[in-house]
Amino acid sequence: MPTALITGATEGIGRATAVALGRAGYTLGVSARTPSKLRTLLDELHQAGYTAHGHPADVGLEADVATMAAQMATALGTIDVLVNNAGIAILKPFDQLSLEDWDTTMATNLRSLYLVTREVLPGMRARKRGAIVNIASLAGRNGFAGGTAYAASKHAVLGFSRSLMLEVRKEDIRVIAICPGSVDTALIRHQGMLKPDITRILKPEDVADTVVASLALPERALVSELDLRPTNP
Repeated sequence: MPTALITGATEGIGRATAVALGRAGYTLGVSARTPSKLRTLLDELHQAGYTAHGHPADVGLEADVATMAAQMATALGTIDVLVNNAGIAILKPFDQLSLEDWDTTMATNLRSLYLVTREVLPGMRARKRGAIVNIASLAGRNGFAGGTAYAASKHAVLGFSRSLMLEVRKEDIRVIAICPGSVDTALIRHQGMLKPDITRILKPEDVADTVVASLALPERALVSELDLRPTNP
């Protein structure tokens, strides 16, 4: 059975991706900051008949990531797929954006990619196979008012993904960046800068299904970047 590790797994895109990968036959490793939410997710995954293991971690903290990765390696054996999904959106006019807001955004949206990938990639390289899926955003291509920190972090996710893809593709490791538009999650509902039509934007399940579809391609085929938009926003 293939294995997958998903960060930021208890809500939104992360939760939908865990469910979709479980349905696709993956053994799951799930991580998020809040232990109680993680326990709830694990109960739901087990009740659905999926094999899942969890460990709480703040993926912006080196020590947390090292401990979580070691626990997942023990539970899963190998990690075939890493989904770097953990992310936040602090959307404010620039003159209201604090240094703490900036640092928190970069730690969660960008530093986490380095830390988690650093733990998981060596095993993939040793086996000469694997896939790393980074959940980016259309904000990684286009800025917007109030998005100086968020858009900067997602532009960086695309740069990270493109560069890593070129480094590891010769080792049969795929790096895939998924760039959704607005998605109906707590992240979009709990901010005041963007006013999307919630009835028309993407659902977390749309992004999750895209992740599964990109992984289902033959191993010789790589979709390195994929934009996902609402059909009729």
